[in-house]
Amino acid sequence: MLAITLPTAMPTTSLPPAETSPCSTLPTFERTLRPWGWYETMTEAPGYKVKRIGVAPGQQLSLQKHHQRAEHWVGVVGAGRVTVGDRTLDLLPGQHVDIALGEIHRLANPGPGPLEIIEVQFGAYLGEDDIVRLQDVYGRA
Repeated sequence: MLAITLPTAMPTTSLPPAETSPCSTLPTFERTLRPWGWYETMTEAPGYKVKRIGVAPGQQLSLQKHHQRAEHWVGVVGAGRVTVGDRTLDLLPGQHVDIALGEIHRLANPGPGPLEIIEVQFGAYLGEDDIVRLQDVYGRA
C-alpha cells in the first residue's frame, strides 16, 4: 500500500517583490494572424516546435494533414472540437490529443468564447508549407 505523508507546516521563504523578481515578466511572442484566429511560435529547435494557437468563436482551421510532422494538442482555454481521422471529440482545458504524421485533422471553436491550445510539432521539417488542405472555408484549399 502506498502511503503519502504531507508536512504539517510548509517552509516559507522570503521572495522579492513581484516588480523586482526576474520571473514577473513573461516573454512576448510575435502573433501571426490567420482568418480563423492567430498563432504564436513559443520555441523551436531541430525536431520540434511549440505554438500557442487561438481560434476565434465560430471559426475553424482547414481540414488538413502533414507529410513531415506529427502534432500533440493540449487544451488550455475554452472548448474545442477536434476532428482526427474519422473521429470527432471535444478538447477541454487539460485534455490532449495526438495527431499522427499524415493523419487528417481539424480544430474548430464552436463556442461563444475564446479557444486556445498549445501545439507541439515533431518532425524533420516543420515549415508552414507542409500543410495539405483538404477543405477550407476561407478558400485556401
